Amino acid sequence: MSDSASSTRSPTLLPKGLPAPRPSIDGLDAPFWEAARRHALVAQRCRACRTWQWGPEWLCHRCLSFDVGFEPVQGNGRIFSWERVWHPVHPALKTGLPYVPVIVELPGAGGIRMLGNLAGDPEAKVEIGAEVEPLFEDHLEGESPYTLVQWRRTGR
Repeated sequence: MSDSASSTRSPTLLPKGLPAPRPSIDGLDAPFWEAARRHALVAQRCRACRTWQWGPEWLCHRCLSFDVGFEPVQGNGRIFSWERVWHPVHPALKTGLPYVPVIVELPGAGGIRMLGNLAGDPEAKVEIGAEVEPLFEDHLEGESPYTLVQWRRTGR
């Protein structure tokens, strides 16, 4: 991940009032959320066969080893898929429309794909294959502060 991506503070892309994400009860994805708070991107990787995978699981999808952990991910990726959302699926989103969730493929991490929102003009043209980098959106208010991983175009 570039230094600029790791240190950039994002404006909020989504309006206030949405439920805060929390690590799963079993703690499996806690390392992802902890890294995001530090403005770092991590994903799960098998220590036995070195395969990347996302979302987190208790065992490797390739070799079935239980020896999986989280490693830093080079965050530059490509838009694999996207959608422009015009219908609010939560009352808080009525003021935040449209927004553009994207699925980002990360070539530096075995091609795993992560989901997030695309920063910038939500009505701008979006192209499959466009290069993006992580953008960390801090939500520091409330009992459980968290940071979301969103995406922005790199211009490359």
